[in-house]
Amino acid sequence: MSNLSQLAPQPLWQWFEKICSFPRPSGHEAALSQFIQQWAKDKQLEVIEENVGNLIIRKPATPGMENRKPVVIQAHMDMVPQKNADKVHDFTKDPIEAWVDGDWVKARGTTLGADNGIGMCSALALLESTDIAHGPLEVLLTVDEESGMTGAFGLQPGVLHGEILINTDSEQEGEIYMGCAGGVDAAMTLHLATTAADADRQTFQLMLSGLKGGHSGVNIHLGRGNANKLLARFLFEQSEKLGIQLVDFQGGTLRNAIPREAEAKLTIANTQVSLLQQAINEYEALLRNEFAVADAGVKLTLTEAPAATEVMTQDAQQQLLALLNACPNGVIRMSDEVEGVTETSLNVGVVSMKGNQATILCLVRSLIDSGRDYVCGQLSALAKLAGAEIKFSGAYPGWKPDNSSPVMSIVRDTYQDIYHKEPVIMVIHAGLECGLFKKPYPEMDMVSIGPTIRFPHSPDEMVNITTVGQYWQLLLAVLQRIPSKD
Repeated sequence: MSNLSQLAPQPLWQWFEKICSFPRPSGHEAALSQFIQQWAKDKQLEVIEENVGNLIIRKPATPGMENRKPVVIQAHMDMVPQKNADKVHDFTKDPIEAWVDGDWVKARGTTLGADNGIGMCSALALLESTDIAHGPLEVLLTVDEESGMTGAFGLQPGVLHGEILINTDSEQEGEIYMGCAGGVDAAMTLHLATTAADADRQTFQLMLSGLKGGHSGVNIHLGRGNANKLLARFLFEQSEKLGIQLVDFQGGTLRNAIPREAEAKLTIANTQVSLLQQAINEYEALLRNEFAVADAGVKLTLTEAPAATEVMTQDAQQQLLALLNACPNGVIRMSDEVEGVTETSLNVGVVSMKGNQATILCLVRSLIDSGRDYVCGQLSALAKLAGAEIKFSGAYPGWKPDNSSPVMSIVRDTYQDIYHKEPVIMVIHAGLECGLFKKPYPEMDMVSIGPTIRFPHSPDEMVNITTVGQYWQLLLAVLQRIPSKD
């Protein structure tokens, strides 16, 4: 990881090397927050910690820039904790093992945390700088963005002085974001009756793995496999034919990450084991054909497991598998207004069982409220048919595009002047915090920019080094062009 601090721009990458040593999955940002607060105090910067955990750090304008409109640079402190099955890593204790691979920075077997670590480090580098011109500056670092946007929900009115907010959570260089999807969490709960397992049956663990996963918003249109859906599909098709009795089903870890792995514990008669293996082989071949471009690495593995003492009743098993198999997933509708952008989607992110209760966690995203409500209605209908309970929570608004945004025009024109090409003005199918910021700060002018980050929310996450430099150059140039106060 020592190579990181030698990359350009050095002030940003030196900070990124530092934060990689701090565990920071959602809900575990305290150590990093305390480090940043002490650093800010040592630099004689004003620092405020809100009750919810957000940090606000203020830096005065550089000489001659005092009359410029105050700007907020915003990022979130937390990251998504995802790792490969064979990687030994505790996200609450262990550092991220970042390394340089050509023009990319990657992590060894885990998510990298470039989402939104690069944006956070650019803000901290600005605060530390002594040779960058800027007007009055505030840095807003929020908590818990990835698992519930707690920080954005908890931001208080009146605490920010800025008139312009630059969100740094976008993930494609050359694109300027001026709108995002809203979302809501859905949790379906199914109570499953069980019965004693037959002693003369064999018990196995069936694992579906090898999928790429990714961000359930920005990667949802790529058509990648959802491990929960694919495993449920197989079991729904084969359980009655082969007399499978289901013991357990677990899949996915986060509702906002496309699940890469799922596993089921099952029992089967000795005479049917070879037929089960044959069906698994045929299904694996079928999936590799279906996902030959999007997710060719899918595999199914059957291994012996300790004997089960209880299995689901036949009715309970059919209830669960039918619900999982029927549940919509992926792109529901593409946008009519913004070409190539997903309007509405659903991710069946986590399936878990504890005792006699199964829980299915989904994340619904949409650029329009009616699209979100439509999918919520579908899920409610499915839950009713399946005899499941459903609850919706954590709804957050989308960020409505403003074509007349002055800061968007500044960023667009600055980009064109630097790189001699038009940037793409975009709406992102992901939950940027700007939509929530608009509630306490309705008049604040907002825009979102960032470097190119590939495969966030998965262990394949990587950030392009060249585009980090381009993003940094754009950010500094925009700060110099911020207009004077009225």
